[in-house]
Amino acid sequence: CKHVVDQKFDEVYQFAADMGGAGYVFTGENDANIMHNSALINLNMLEACYRRNVKRIFYSSSACIYPKYNQEDPNNPICSEDSAYPAFPDSEYGWEKLFSERLYLAFHRNYGMEVRIARYHNIFGPEGSWNDGREKAPAALCRKIAMAIKKGDDYIEIWGDGNQTRSFLYIDECIEGTSRLMRSDWTGPVNIGSEEMVTINQLAELIMEIAGKKLSIKHVSGPLGVKGRNSDNKLIRKKLGWAPSMPLRKGIEKTYHWIEEQVELWMKKAK
Repeated sequence: CKHVVDQKFDEVYQFAADMGGAGYVFTGENDANIMHNSALINLNMLEACYRRNVKRIFYSSSACIYPKYNQEDPNNPICSEDSAYPAFPDSEYGWEKLFSERLYLAFHRNYGMEVRIARYHNIFGPEGSWNDGREKAPAALCRKIAMAIKKGDDYIEIWGDGNQTRSFLYIDECIEGTSRLMRSDWTGPVNIGSEEMVTINQLAELIMEIAGKKLSIKHVSGPLGVKGRNSDNKLIRKKLGWAPSMPLRKGIEKTYHWIEEQVELWMKKAK
């Protein structure tokens, strides 16, 4: 971290974390690595920035900090910023993110560092993880559907009953929201996410429409996370006069076509 922060930067964006989708975060097998590695990243980077007199730093927190007890109803999850306490994240990933929020806020209070904190909600898009075990639902489903079509299969597998709900934010809008927060005089934390909530089954159906192929869905057991989660954008509208607005379909179209290309390349190499 000291080597990276080798001069006084105007701004630092701290996106790094030991992260992944449900297959990595919710199995329990990676809990020690997630907490240890991500905590060290934030402790060391924040210290390096403080010693280099970096005045403004952005921290990417996560919607995973929100309490499990507020996300049991898939149709009515509560994810407003003020609902974070009493704390009860559903994973060690969420607990570490919440700890690090408090760490950055402590440096803000004690040392006057200009801190900006956003709670990201399922960011997706081209160039993201799609086949390394850390991919999230949009990329995983794009890959499964593209591979099924290429192989001539007539079904894909989805963990659980597919009725769990989420919202997904395309990367371009994530960058826009992050830039607006950094240019503001407000610390946060604030949700940066979409309010277009869908079930995982609906997400799969949307991708099939884009792919032009109807497949059946086989529901299997697997790690799931909370039953419902959706961004609450009232605060970001109030503070920044802006909120994400891109339709989910538009972002999925761009992502699917990129992943389809990766699948084709991967299958050619496999031959």
